[in-house]
Amino acid sequence: MFGVNAASLVTENFSRILLVKPSAVGDVVHTIPLLVKLRARYPQARIDWFITPENAELVRHHPAVSGVVLFNRRNFASFGRNWRATAGPFELLRQLRRTRYELVIDIHGQFRTAAFVRATGAPVRIGFDRPIKRVRTETADHQLHNVPVHGWAGAREGSWLAYTHRIPIPTLDVHAIDRYLWVGKMLGLDSAPPDLRIYLSPETEARAAQLLARHGLKTFAVLAPGTMWETKHWLPERFAETGRLLIKRGLGIVVVGTSRDKDRCRIVTNLCPGAVDLSGQTSLGELAAIIKRSKVTVTNDSGSMHLAVALETPVVSVFGPTNPVHIGPYGRPEAVVRLDLPCSPCNYRRLRQCPYGHACMEQLTAGMVLDRIDSLALTSLKASPR
Repeated sequence: MFGVNAASLVTENFSRILLVKPSAVGDVVHTIPLLVKLRARYPQARIDWFITPENAELVRHHPAVSGVVLFNRRNFASFGRNWRATAGPFELLRQLRRTRYELVIDIHGQFRTAAFVRATGAPVRIGFDRPIKRVRTETADHQLHNVPVHGWAGAREGSWLAYTHRIPIPTLDVHAIDRYLWVGKMLGLDSAPPDLRIYLSPETEARAAQLLARHGLKTFAVLAPGTMWETKHWLPERFAETGRLLIKRGLGIVVVGTSRDKDRCRIVTNLCPGAVDLSGQTSLGELAAIIKRSKVTVTNDSGSMHLAVALETPVVSVFGPTNPVHIGPYGRPEAVVRLDLPCSPCNYRRLRQCPYGHACMEQLTAGMVLDRIDSLALTSLKASPR
């Protein structure tokens, strides 16, 4: 039915489409604009999203998605140890094959996702090309001096071999959202501005509202001190200082994070009297609903930052080892606070890799963050009672 000629894809009318981006939070948010454009291009198609259960709440209620295909990574980690974990992957493979997808787009680009893409049997399988050489980022928004040692440069682990069509990589000097939309030229997608909106269920919104009401929170800021990389963590003491300064301006403080972030969140809460620690107490959707209600969210480079952007909530984000041009708050360079250091960005994940004492974060103060909040005209948030 479908040829392998890339030029023919622009006119094909695919009816069963699978979008593959299982995780993480920021990457899922960055893929939503592609989902919206696929729906506009194929209004009658079945468009499913291959995603982990913990991230599915962000896309399940989106009007552009037909359904979610759940990829439970825990089953694969426990493969062979018990019957359910072993049977799960085989059932997932059968489900993918049974649906007879005509078009599969793998934005993730790792061996694991490429294996599932190949297993679908789809005649058209699209993903990024093999990695290209990294170069220094040129930008008017940030002074970035060095060539990062690590970071995305193309499809990884040979995953490009699973694709019938590969997305060319003309440059790495582009935000992830714009990079994901490069597939638009292949498929004839529209050129409308990216739509990042997240749709939450009424039940999720209600649970978040009840949780906030339980703590008497009406006008508040969110502090999100956690993130996956050791090097992306701004000091919890600085988050706490920021919280104390915002309390003086009449705001309540909500500290959020996953169960993994509890220790850091506890430090912040202990050092910021009056702050409410909700870490580990919310689903991802409830976290999004809380951020949606906040007056400002202060984060590291993290999923919470991307949620705030998608929810059109004011955000100020501390950056150090990562490149805000590539993965910063989309369309909001003014929301980034970072030091102009010759070693940053480096994309080192572990503190032991850093030869400069984590200077990009250690030297960044709460005053700098408050100054940025002031510059965004967010200090009028004074005063309504909590």
